[in-house]
Amino acid sequence: MALQAADRDFFFEHGYIHVGEVLTAEWLGAIRAKIDAIVSKARGVSDHDAVYDLEASHRAEAPRVRRIKTPHLHFPLFEKLVRDPALTDPVAVLIGEDIRLYGGKINIKAANFGAPVEWHQDWAFYPHTNDDVLTIGIFLDDMDANNGPLCVMPGSHKGPIYDHHAEGAFCGALDLETAELDFSQAVPMEGKAGDMVIFHSRCIHGSTANLSNRQRRLLIWEMTATDAWPLAGLRDGYEEFQHWVIRGQGGLVPRLEDVPVRMPYPLAVHGGSIYENQRATNRQYFEHLGDAAE
Repeated sequence: MALQAADRDFFFEHGYIHVGEVLTAEWLGAIRAKIDAIVSKARGVSDHDAVYDLEASHRAEAPRVRRIKTPHLHFPLFEKLVRDPALTDPVAVLIGEDIRLYGGKINIKAANFGAPVEWHQDWAFYPHTNDDVLTIGIFLDDMDANNGPLCVMPGSHKGPIYDHHAEGAFCGALDLETAELDFSQAVPMEGKAGDMVIFHSRCIHGSTANLSNRQRRLLIWEMTATDAWPLAGLRDGYEEFQHWVIRGQGGLVPRLEDVPVRMPYPLAVHGGSIYENQRATNRQYFEHLGDAAE
């Protein structure tokens, strides 16, 4: 689905846009099969590693995977997918033809226990020299009100960067005592498997636990304009940084804009994924189910 002028206007006003039927049935089938194979190999894994982020209730003999980390680094299928114009065409309408992949993951909310994610702004984790920085979520299952949908606060990309610290350290979750936000205004990103949602990295978002008997898998890409450079430096060096120009051209001239920034330091007490970071938050908004609680 090509974005129209009205779609672009909606995005810049509200901070998000829904794009229907991005994945073909063939792509969707291949991705699901690959994820099933990856998850099955978590049997015997006892702790988080470079590929797996595990539910608190995970056991080596009864695997529960809540995230597959950086799939594009480990599995060629996902690098091929992220360079597909079907994904990057809508992004190019919003931030231009020169696009870099900054990161990616697959969040898995298994039926009846998939963990929630507390309210946060992605920008708080990786501020850049300008805010042509987007989060792209590809629905790998139907997503509705019951299976832990991603929820976005419309228009919040125009506001401040909120404090994501607890006890003096970064925790990857908004300080609910000081944010004073009406989360009843959040919009659930419901849709069909194969759809895509794009939202600005400064949008406040979160998600409930999965209360249904259906799993909810979401493939997430972080994409930036190639002239947006991370303020915390290049994590994996210059060559790797340029390798992940997935459309158009890179360059050596960052575009500097007056954007609000809070740096994610001191580092989180619980390192690793956002699930681990958020263990340190002083106050949880979402219900954490039983032994899946963080």
